[in-house]
Amino acid sequence: MSSTTATSAPNFSGQIALGASVPAFTAHAISVSLPTWDDVVGYEEGDKRVLDVMVTGYPRFFIHLSIRKLARICEQKFGVNNEQAMLFPTRKIAQACRSFMVDHSCQPGPPVPVRLVQFFISPEDASASTATGVELHIALFSAEAFPLAKQFWQHSGLGISSRLAEYCLSMLPDDTEAPSPTTTSTRVPAKRTGSNRHYSAKSSLSSPPCSSPLSVPEPPAAEVLSADQAVYLEERYGRNLPLESAANAKRALRRRIAGVLVRDSPSDWSEAGGHEAELGPSTRGVKEVTEDDVYLFPTGMTAIWNAHQLALGVMPLAKSICFGFPYTDTLKILQKWGPGYHFYGHGLDKDIDDLEILLAKEVSSHPDQPPVLALFTEFPSNPLLRCADLSRLRGLADKHNFLIVVDETIGNFVNVEVLPYADIVVSSLSKVFSGDCNAMGGSLVLNPKGRYYTALKQYLVKNFEDSFFFEDAIYMERNSRDFRRRIPVIDGNTQAVCALLHSHPETVKEVYYPTYTTPEHYNKCRTPAGGFGGLFSATFHTIEASKAFFDALPFHKGPSLGTNFTLACPYTILGHYLELDWAAGYGVEAGLVRVSVGMEEREALLEGFANALKAAEMIPSDDDNSQLRTLGAEIVYRRVVTDPSRSKLKEPESESLVQVLYD
Repeated sequence: MSSTTATSAPNFSGQIALGASVPAFTAHAISVSLPTWDDVVGYEEGDKRVLDVMVTGYPRFFIHLSIRKLARICEQKFGVNNEQAMLFPTRKIAQACRSFMVDHSCQPGPPVPVRLVQFFISPEDASASTATGVELHIALFSAEAFPLAKQFWQHSGLGISSRLAEYCLSMLPDDTEAPSPTTTSTRVPAKRTGSNRHYSAKSSLSSPPCSSPLSVPEPPAAEVLSADQAVYLEERYGRNLPLESAANAKRALRRRIAGVLVRDSPSDWSEAGGHEAELGPSTRGVKEVTEDDVYLFPTGMTAIWNAHQLALGVMPLAKSICFGFPYTDTLKILQKWGPGYHFYGHGLDKDIDDLEILLAKEVSSHPDQPPVLALFTEFPSNPLLRCADLSRLRGLADKHNFLIVVDETIGNFVNVEVLPYADIVVSSLSKVFSGDCNAMGGSLVLNPKGRYYTALKQYLVKNFEDSFFFEDAIYMERNSRDFRRRIPVIDGNTQAVCALLHSHPETVKEVYYPTYTTPEHYNKCRTPAGGFGGLFSATFHTIEASKAFFDALPFHKGPSLGTNFTLACPYTILGHYLELDWAAGYGVEAGLVRVSVGMEEREALLEGFANALKAAEMIPSDDDNSQLRTLGAEIVYRRVVTDPSRSKLKEPESESLVQVLYD
């Protein structure tokens, strides 16, 4: 029997309260409940009703309570003059944070001062404990510099995990006291934001505008569980490897991702990381791939950050290309590290035509310089589920000598083979690979047949450091044991739901799913038994219909995707609240609802979506454009009232304090 079979999401039994963890009562949950459209808007507007009940959030945006507690202890122990702390697992990462803060500081005079402290935490009674010590690296800085540190934490995903924080706390004396809470979530209401240029068609090398932290109430401890309860709830669906077997867990993960395990089923979990495991040629589309070509990271965004650092370290310096409308922090990485990027936000064939023109122009103008460093694209993209013509992009990369980095998170390697077209493939393991929504992780895979494989490999051999905390790896290994068996169930459920919505054009304006969206490019990469994935988006003819549909969905609502249970969010409102017009210009409408379909019984799923459709059908039809203009005008009004100088902005601004909660 599968060790994770029970995670295949029972029929839905009720909403989780606003601000509580998703899944409920899960100490390290990576989603949070935002059950209604108004709750999401309230979050974006800094509504006290919403903020006061937030007990968790997506880990790269909302700093976990255990991490906050440990940071306060470190501030008390090492800080001076009310310094605040950001915690990292290695010295190299802490140094990278300091460099980022110094480089992007816009305060007058000397760069922002950042002190680094090494703190070795060991068990109180080493002779009686099996726990091993932890080397913690602390960046200390003034409160005014906290937003810069938070940017590094968010964009790179390199901060410590909540499990590592709890492990550290478990080794500190019971009488260790933390001072009064300090602001670490920096949740800033959208209407108070100073500037917000998430994206730009033109790369900018200028520093982001400075901002000061805003006081935020400490979330209530509404879900405090005993240690035994937390362990029970996390392990109720399967058996973990013992903590001392972390190396085996990571080896099993690398083999699973490399596709080299001849037998990889839940019943074989104890052998997957052992030396006796039977290995064969990779099933990833490039048979030469081995576990040594797979690198693990604490988050998916860390894998992307490292892919960009890898490109910068190996290739001649040049701008990168972001192809297709991406997840927000991918563009932030390309903007804030290196010389910038070119953005092709639609990700369609016409954009490849334009890219060819750009490359020819760059080569003509600067024949001695490389036109491009690397091209980053998602397959499919989030949230429009578009797929680029990877074979055509591969041809351009070979002609002009740049790397291709493909994020396969949404497609996943059970459904698609993208490695043959890429030099580097990255993925967020936090999503469907895990499924349980309780562990973060990321992976980077090198293509051994790629032109630059040797140089990339040599760079990683010299520079890679393993910062994936062992407990997170152990949970990720457990969660992923039945990954291949879950995917067809999720794929089948999603196709059925999309077919239902697609059959109601009078209510549903558009369904974005690979069967309808650039299917010719998706099918080129689809595996023989592959489906079309578990994520789709839908738009409606009016904003009010979108709201009614979303509010009536009898499933969990919150950030993230790839969960074994159905999870929905009003994606554009959650992620692009201050740039709706700009996002709409790339086809991402304000009323878009994104849904990650789970493993519930199909009849219950279809019934739930049918009821939500009925709620949307009850809304009188209206001119959607007029509604969009009204919604946009309200937000522009708030911005202009706050800062009249912003009334003439043509593009989204350069940096947001809005801590978007989705992924």
